[in-house]
Formats: sequence, structure tokens, C-alpha cells
Amino acid sequence: MAPQRKTTLLQSFNHAFQGIVDSVRRERNMRIHFAVALGVLILSLFLNLSKLELVAILIAISFVLMMELVNSAIEAVVDILTDEFHHKAKAAKDLAAGAVLVAAVNALAVAYVILADHLTNFSLQLLTAIRRSSTHLTIVSFGVVIVLVIVVKAARRKGTPLSGGLPSGHTALAFAGWAAVTFIVGETREGLLVSAIVLLVAALVGQSRMESGIHSLMEVLLGAILGMLTTTLIFQLWF
Repeated sequence: MAPQRKTTLLQSFNHAFQGIVDSVRRERNMRIHFAVALGVLILSLFLNLSKLELVAILIAISFVLMMELVNSAIEAVVDILTDEFHHKAKAAKDLAAGAVLVAAVNALAVAYVILADHLTNFSLQLLTAIRRSSTHLTIVSFGVVIVLVIVVKAARRKGTPLSGGLPSGHTALAFAGWAAVTFIVGETREGLLVSAIVLLVAALVGQSRMESGIHSLMEVLLGAILGMLTTTLIFQLWF
């Protein structure tokens, strides 16, 4: 029996992200969860949330997604073990679904506690007057870019999250970071230099993906455009 090859750290991350992409492809509920998460992140841009409130929302979103992934994994294992009805198999699936329900109810409670007062006091004057913090905008931009990369790769069914496929997720995040840095330091004396350095780093990320044969030039370019345009749009609207 041939010895098993050790899995590298990059391969481990790739397998993990591949699980998320497969879940989005196959599970309707996961697509719904991602859509709701994206909507909440965009909504948070309109509200004057504190850092702790934003952290609580991110934890609640992550908890729901994790439980849905666990639920999908348990269902897959049960289906492998038996294709006949068995009350224990049904109980296992029901328990996993119950865990998702608890996570979803918790997320709704967190959303109500945090967002209720903000939505009650929401007005057009607040919308036009508010200037969002750069930290909040950067976190939301990265979150939106990651969701879009996963959705596009799930739809195209080509490549894996960290090994090929359109668009390049690494490049998308690198250019999203460059766009965010450019907006944040743009008016400072050293802004142009800092922006140029970060742009060079982002370009090197894309170049390294092509040199290693993981992505084509088109995949890298589309990743760069996705990350740059998404972050630019968010910062232009709320910074």
C-alpha cells in the first residue's frame, strides 16, 4: 500500500473553500444564507454601527453558515451509510437541521437587538450626513468581494477556490485592498507613494498566480477588476 502524501497548508485551505463552494452549488438554503449575509453587510453601511456591533453581526452570520455546512456534511454522511429509511438516520438529519434553526434564530435576535434602534432612527439626513469609518468599509468590501468570488466560482463550476477558475480570488482581494488603501490615504502627503507600493504588491499577487500556473491572465484580470470595482463602489458611496 503506497504511503499517503501529506496535505500541505495551501491544499487544506483549498479543500475547506471547496466545501463552501460545493455547498453553495448544491444547497438552496446556503444560497439563501449567503444572500441574507450580503444584504446585512450592505445594510450595515447605512447605519452608524459600533465596532462591537459589527463584530456581533459577523459572528452571528458566521455561526449560521457554519451550522449549515455541518448540516450538509451530516446529511451527506447519512446518505452514504444508508439509502433506506431509518429512524436514527432521520433523527441525525433532524438534529442537524435543528442546529441550523438555533443558529438562525440567534442571528435574528442579534439583528433585532442591534439593528432595531438604528433602523428606527434612520432618516435620509442620516444617510447623506454619515461618513463611514474606513475600517468598517474595508471589512465590508472584503466580505462582499469574497461572497462574489464564491458565487461566481460556484456558478461556473470550474476550478477550485484556491486553484484556478474564474475569477482569481487572491487577486480580487489584493486589488480590493489596494482600492481601500488608496481611498484611506489618498489625501495625505504620502498617499500617492503608499498607493503605488500597494498596487505593486497587488500586481505581484496576480503575477504569482499566473507564474505558478494556477490562473490564466484573463482570470487574474477579471479578479482584479472585481475587487477594484466592488471596493471603489462601496467607498465612493459611503466614504
